Formats: sequence, structure tokens, C-alpha cells
Amino acid sequence: MRMISEYRDKDKVDLLLRQIKKINNKSSTYRFMEICGTHTMSISKFGVRTLLPENIELISGPGCPLCVTSQGEIDAIFEMIINYKPIVVTYGDLLKVPGSNGESLLKLKSMGYDIRVVFSPLDTLKIAKDNPNREIVFLSIGFETTTPPTAALVKMLEKHSINNVFIFVMNKTMPNILDFIIKQEIVKLDGFICPGHVSVITGELLYKPLVDNNFACAIAGFEPVDILLGIYSLIEQVNSGVYYVKNTYKRVVKSDGNHKALELLEEVFEPTDAFWRGIGLVMGSGLKLKRGYERYDAINKYGLKINHNKSISGCKCGEILLGLKKPYECGMFAKYCTPENPVGPCMVSSEGTCAAFYKYERVAL
Repeated sequence: MRMISEYRDKDKVDLLLRQIKKINNKSSTYRFMEICGTHTMSISKFGVRTLLPENIELISGPGCPLCVTSQGEIDAIFEMIINYKPIVVTYGDLLKVPGSNGESLLKLKSMGYDIRVVFSPLDTLKIAKDNPNREIVFLSIGFETTTPPTAALVKMLEKHSINNVFIFVMNKTMPNILDFIIKQEIVKLDGFICPGHVSVITGELLYKPLVDNNFACAIAGFEPVDILLGIYSLIEQVNSGVYYVKNTYKRVVKSDGNHKALELLEEVFEPTDAFWRGIGLVMGSGLKLKRGYERYDAINKYGLKINHNKSISGCKCGEILLGLKKPYECGMFAKYCTPENPVGPCMVSSEGTCAAFYKYERVAL
């Protein structure tokens, strides 16, 4: 608790705001993108946007793994469940994501399909032990933060010769999507609030291509003091024209990351092209099981065909994920699309931009 209160301390927040206002060039506009869904939620929760000068704009990027998963992948999960009836093991966020027909995993669960929520991929091992005659599919989703635990599950399946568990791989990685974003002329940015969780695994080198292309970078934690420290560093870099990766989250993030987690990830997975909702195909931004582990691939196991061109009519999640629109600029926001009745994943996920705005910024807007 001391750690939390220290980084929510009002006097420190006030001091940082004064320092930010002191170096703020009022004749300039600063546009910074956070690329972590937890940052998005924290920025809204703590009212960071309302504390900053008007010429400092915070833009939410594609940092919510659930939000960027293509509609075709979501629909393929429903197809697999209905046609083959495996035990499905998933993180809780996926339960309310709507398919193209409007149904969700929660609805399928209420109809009697066997869908179970876990906190760790390794919880799947006990389910497999208790159900030796059932096929079990773990829905693997996330960036570098949550991929190593899935790799650990695969290694345990191999070690214990467990043959009734399969992995539906939807994992993505940060480097290529960041490269994609900075090359988009329609997305005008000055810098990035870099994701704390991902950086724990990758370290600081992940962001070198950004600074090489003259973008300011600051790795930040998730409390108000953390976020404001990151913003202060970004403004300082933009003002000076000298760009570097500032690690303001050193209590958690090491400069060279987590070698064991990276080695495990690289042992089990290899890069592949991936579709991002509203963005399209981003070369080398996804992951697939390496040769030798392909037998655990649920998509191959069930012969699933994924139509990445599917979308939900009227949903603006794709444009919101690129920072081209704010949630309230979507005609469905808070009217037809709410946390109780979500139309798109940005409203479903606990890290989704629409969910953050609905919960914390809806009244102000």
C-alpha cells in the first residue's frame, strides 16, 4: 500500500503539474500516444487529461489485446465451440466479446457449452487431468506480457505428454505495430507513453526504432505520478529535439528486460503475419507455434477457416484503436453500445478505450 500511496501523493502530483506547465510551450501542440490498455484506463480513472494544459493531447493506441483481435478470429472461436464442443479455457475479458451474430461466450456458456475462466494458462493442466477424455482449448491472447505463460503451458503439455489440450493462438507483438503506426501519415504523433507491462519482458531496446525516427519515448507505470513523470519527459524531449527512451518505471522495468521469459517465448513461438481489428494485416506482428509444437494448434486441429474481412456494422473500434476517433465520436457510444450490451470489444475489455471513457469520462463529455 505504501508503494501505491507514494505514487498517488497529491503534493507530488501538484509538483509535477507545475513542472509540466513550466516547460510547456503554449504555441506548440503535443500529441502523445499510450500503447497500453492499462495506461488508457489509468489516464481516465485519475482524470489526467483534465489536469494537463489543453495543448497536450493524450491519444489511446492499439494496446488492448482483446480490442485488436479480428472479428474473424472471434467468430472462429464460436464456430469451434458449437461444432466440436471442447472445454474452452479463457481469460474473463473474452466472455462478453460479441460475435458477428451478436452472441457471446457468456451466452454460449448459459446454453450449456463448457466454458471456464482461469487466471493463468497453467490452470488448464488441472482441467486436463480431471477430464482426460475431453478435448480442451485454451484461448491464448495478449502481447509479450501474457505470451510467456502460454509458452510455459505448451512446455508442460510436452513434458507430461498431455495430448488433449490445444491452443487457439491470437497473440501479437509490439515491434511491428509500432513501426506501422509511425509510418501512418494520418496519425500525427510526437511521442509514446510506452507500456510498463510489456517493457518488463522486452526491456528498453524495443523502442529504439521509435527514437531513431525522432519520436519521444517514456516507459511509465500506472499511477498518476508515474504517468505525469512520463509526460514530463516526453515534453522535455520534444522541446530539445533530442530523443531517447526514458525509463521512469525502474522499480519494475529492467533495461534489458526478462531474459528467461523472452527465451521461453522464442523457444515455443515464431513470428507470423497478423490481422489487427480496424487496421488490417501487419507483417510479422503475430505469433504462431513453432514446428515441433504445431500439434497443439487448435486452428489446425479443427480445420478452422478465419475470415479476417468480417466486421460489426457501425462499430468504430478500428478508428479508435489508431487514435483517429475518440469513443464519443462513435454514434453507438453510450447509446447502443454499453458495458452491459457491448457492440465492439473496445467496450468489452477492462483495458478498452470505450470502456474507460464510459466509466470515467462520459459525464464530462
